[in-house]
Amino acid sequence: MSEKPFAESCVQNREPIIAVLRDVFADFRRVLEIGSGTGQHAVYFAPELPHLVWQTADVTQHHAGIRAWLEEAALPNVLPPLALDVNQPDWPSGRYDAVFSANTLHIMSWPEVEKCFEGVGTVLEVGGVLAVYGPFNYNGAFTSDSNARFDAWLKSRDPASGVRDFEAVDALARAQGLVLQQDVAMPSNNRTLVWQRIK
Repeated sequence: MSEKPFAESCVQNREPIIAVLRDVFADFRRVLEIGSGTGQHAVYFAPELPHLVWQTADVTQHHAGIRAWLEEAALPNVLPPLALDVNQPDWPSGRYDAVFSANTLHIMSWPEVEKCFEGVGTVLEVGGVLAVYGPFNYNGAFTSDSNARFDAWLKSRDPASGVRDFEAVDALARAQGLVLQQDVAMPSNNRTLVWQRIK
């Protein structure tokens, strides 16, 4: 078995996130996780949401780590990772009534964020929901000094990355027929944004 990767942030944010998802995903059956990362979220959330089939997905270099977590957990409702690169035009085939992504938009370039929402538009069923966790700016301003420092750190690693403006992200969602349902304040100056596809 491959050595399991570990992200401390997943341990820190998983309980606040699942508190939102228990309500938001209560009536859905198939969720696609965009950017499963280490796989830690999938193995924590899936037992808490046993009615859901949780489909992991990420770029292929993360698959070994995700599989290591999945193999150890041996959960009946988590599926092995799909190859998903937002830069590729063809997303995995299949339709989902829920999509989840955590801490992804700020590590993508803006064109990749645009492609991500276009991809969601191809896989999310009408009536389905998209839940996104992470830091966001509002009215062009940081919500905290820590988010401003985080943005500077991100840009030092990759100038194309950074904390995204809520209004710009919401516009991408609306272009795919998604309407904002909830904007939930989370610990450490993060948010969970929930949209529903109405068309």
